Amino acid sequence: MHLVLTILHFILCFILIGVILLQAGKGADIGAAFGAGGSQTVFGPRGATTFLSKMTAAVAILFLLTSITLARMARQGPGGSVLEKYPAKTEVQTPQTAPQEAPSANVPQPTDSNEKK
Repeated sequence: MHLVLTILHFILCFILIGVILLQAGKGADIGAAFGAGGSQTVFGPRGATTFLSKMTAAVAILFLLTSITLARMARQGPGGSVLEKYPAKTEVQTPQTAPQEAPSANVPQPTDSNEKK
């Protein structure tokens, strides 16, 4: 269910972006660039609601609902840390060996028995 809802959320996201980009802005005509945008004032009449604006509102509401649902599903998921699911690795300590020392001068060196003195 979580995967299906996530995929639906992404699809709604891309549809919402597309619908918003298809709409014309308030001052999109060339007359508004030169100050002739009298009918499209900020608080003035906008005319009839277009299909794109209705679709934008519907997709935005669906997007909001999927966002809230996904947030609730994530909150109800298994609590705790992700690290608690895996056991901790224990390090095996090896005994440290003493470094090899060079033979000292007081210790007699082995000699070959065939040699003559």
